[in-house]
Amino acid sequence: MRATSCRLLKSTDLVSGSPLTLAEVFSNNDEGLINKKLPKELLLRIFSFLDIVTLCRCAQISKAWNILALDGSNWQRIDLFNFQTDVEGRVVENISKRCGGFLRKLSLRGCIGVGDSSLNTCYSLSRFCSKLKHLDLTSCVSITNSSLKGISEGCRNLEYLNLSWCDQITKDGIEALVRGCRGLKALLLRGCTQLEDEALKHIQNYCHELVSLNLQSCSRVTDEGVVHICRGCHRLQALCLSGCSHLTDASLTALALNCPRLHHYLFLPCTSHPRILEAARCSHLTDAGFTLLARNCHDLEKMDLEECVLITDSTLIQLSVHCPKLQALSLSHCELITDDGILHLSNSTCGHERLRVLELDNCLLITDVALEHLENCRGLERLELYDCQQVTRAGIKRMRAQLPHVKVHAYFAPVTPPTAVGGSGQRLCRCCVIL
Repeated sequence: MRATSCRLLKSTDLVSGSPLTLAEVFSNNDEGLINKKLPKELLLRIFSFLDIVTLCRCAQISKAWNILALDGSNWQRIDLFNFQTDVEGRVVENISKRCGGFLRKLSLRGCIGVGDSSLNTCYSLSRFCSKLKHLDLTSCVSITNSSLKGISEGCRNLEYLNLSWCDQITKDGIEALVRGCRGLKALLLRGCTQLEDEALKHIQNYCHELVSLNLQSCSRVTDEGVVHICRGCHRLQALCLSGCSHLTDASLTALALNCPRLHHYLFLPCTSHPRILEAARCSHLTDAGFTLLARNCHDLEKMDLEECVLITDSTLIQLSVHCPKLQALSLSHCELITDDGILHLSNSTCGHERLRVLELDNCLLITDVALEHLENCRGLERLELYDCQQVTRAGIKRMRAQLPHVKVHAYFAPVTPPTAVGGSGQRLCRCCVIL
């Protein structure tokens, strides 16, 4: 069925338009009973709830249903992910021509056939889809700077753009984009490995409405680029810097002093704007930077500090005092965190009232004492303890007796059987016997 639907999408006769209008078709004595009993406006309303595949099926029933199914009002939100291996630029061109006046949200995620190999795709979107607000081009690896220039010339109402893993994009493409799309509120640039600080300077100059920015694995970004963003995007609420390994406390200082609305720091699909910050694998960040951040960004709800290997209990103390809304915290591989830091966290307002998720994987100094402290976190729903070597099954069991609803994820290596007494050779565990 998917192949049939895709053939229909590729058909210029069906997607580009029909010589008959809806009124003309219904006046031609269509024999379908449903067409006689229900007014065409109601039928059109029913069709508005159908997905792409069902609309394509309906379009093949009759002339009347073809017009109904392919009416632009039914194609305001289009997700072509399930057709990603079949969709070519011509499909998007045809859709944009027929539905452009209605199209608000378009996802071409994973559609590798769309890009500069068919540059008309982006220019068709620009020409016909002036009301487009949400565009997802994740993993459209052929997209280049020229594509972004084409989009920026007509899609000036864009608010959400996902360019993750479009790794041909450089600062020139970002400059062309933001000059035309100044109303962007969410920009996802994960894996755009050619982007440098100058690209962020362009964002600073033009995207003053930006509230969500994802720079995960943009490894060339430095403190200078983050400072540019902070100085120009004061409304920023969600930021991902995971994998930007060159960053230091200077970035946290810029965030603290310029982005008081920052709520969430981690790498989530930013379709909404919770209070988020992610700094996973930013190994140069220290307690000093997070102290300043906590004292200025009191609305933080989610933080991912995985592999911030220099932070200690001091960071947890500051978060406990200044961030009462914290709901999720990842401290995986933060090997300097101890039971004392967990004590402060669990005794805080966020620990008592808000904390839902805590990740402590590979925190080697954490013991069963930390689990006793966490019994104060009555709202805790998930606890990660993989490779916390000083945590025992007994400790987890005692905690779960007090918090029966919490899901604890832990791993305990199997104990190797002792050497047999009086035996002629060393005993092997069952795994070794099987191997």
